[in-house]
Amino acid sequence: MSVLSVLLFPFAVIFRIATGIRNHLYSIGHKKSFQFEVPVVNVGNLNIGGSGKTPAIEYLIRLLKKEYAIATLSRGYGRRTRGLRFASPNDNASTLGDEPYQFYRNFKEEVKVVVGEDRAFAIPNILQEYPETSLILLDDAYQHRRVTPHLNILLTDFEKPFYNDFLLPMGRLREGRKEAQRADIIIVTKCNEVVDEEVKKNVKREISQYAGEKPVFFSFIQYGTPQPFQQTLVPIQPRVVLLSGIAKPQPLENYVSANFELIKHFQFKDHYLYTLKDIAQVKNFIKSQEEKVSILTTEKDMVRLLDPKFGDLLLDLDCFFLPIEMDFVKNGLEFDNLVRDAIEKATVESNSESE
Repeated sequence: MSVLSVLLFPFAVIFRIATGIRNHLYSIGHKKSFQFEVPVVNVGNLNIGGSGKTPAIEYLIRLLKKEYAIATLSRGYGRRTRGLRFASPNDNASTLGDEPYQFYRNFKEEVKVVVGEDRAFAIPNILQEYPETSLILLDDAYQHRRVTPHLNILLTDFEKPFYNDFLLPMGRLREGRKEAQRADIIIVTKCNEVVDEEVKKNVKREISQYAGEKPVFFSFIQYGTPQPFQQTLVPIQPRVVLLSGIAKPQPLENYVSANFELIKHFQFKDHYLYTLKDIAQVKNFIKSQEEKVSILTTEKDMVRLLDPKFGDLLLDLDCFFLPIEMDFVKNGLEFDNLVRDAIEKATVESNSESE
C-alpha cells in the first residue's frame, strides 16, 4: 500500500460509513424508494466512470426497441442545463450531456431521451409527457436509491473489477463492494473477445463473495468502421491523430495503433468540454504535418465537437469518429432472455395490480 493510500485511508473509512448508513436506511425503508408501474431497467456501476454504460444502454435499446416504447433517463452529466429536459431537435451535447445526446442522434424517434437529476421526479413526468412509454432505461442510477428498478444490471471493468478496488478517495468505488448484492445481473465489461474459462471461473468466484450467486456475463467492445462527421466521399487517411476525452483511453489507443499509423494522441479527461484553444492546437499540429492526416475520435467526443463554435476550425479537416457496440463473449442469448423475462414479469404484475 502506497504512502498516499495510507493517508487517504481514514477518509475512505468515513466515506464507507456515510454510504453504508445511507444504503441501510433505504434497505429498512426509513428512506423512501419508489417502484413504478412501468418496467424500469437500470444500468450502473459501483465505481466512477469508464465501465461501458453507454454501449450497454445502446445494446438494450437495439434489443428491445421493437417490442417496447422506450424512454432513456440519464442525469445528463456535463450539460450546461439543469432540471428535467426532454430531448428535441434543438438540443445538443451541451444541453443534454454527451451520452444522452448520443442516444438521441443514434435512435432519433425510436426512443425518447430524457435527462434529469432526480429520477423519482422525472419518471412520472415522462409517463405524463409520453403515456405510451412501456419501458424506462435508467442510465447510471445504481446509487440513485429513490427509484427501485425491476431489473438492476451492474457493470464492472475486466481490468479493474470492483472486488479489487477501494472506496473513494483511496480508489474509485462510490459505495462498498457488498452493494453488488443489489444487482440482478452482473456484466464484466471490456474483456477480450475470447476469455479463458478458468479466468471466467476465478472472476465469478471473486464476484460471488460480494454479490452471491448472481448471473455473470462477459462482454467486449466491438469497434465499427470509422464514420465521417459530415457526409463525404473522402476516406479516412492511414495516418491519424487521435482525440479523446474518455475515462479509460488506453484500449482505444491500442486499437487505433493496431489499425492506423497513430501520429499523436490528444488526451483529455472524461466528459471534457473542449475549447476553441484545444481544437486550434489540434489543427495547428495537423497543418504542420507534411502528409495528410485525419482526426479520429470517439462517438461521445464527436457529439461534443459538433458544437457550432468549432465549425470554422473543423471545416477543412478530415474528421471521423469510431462507433462501438457491446457484444457478449458467450451466452448473449441467455442475457437477452433474462432481460426480456424480467420486463415481461414486471409488465404482467403491473397489469394485474391495475385490474
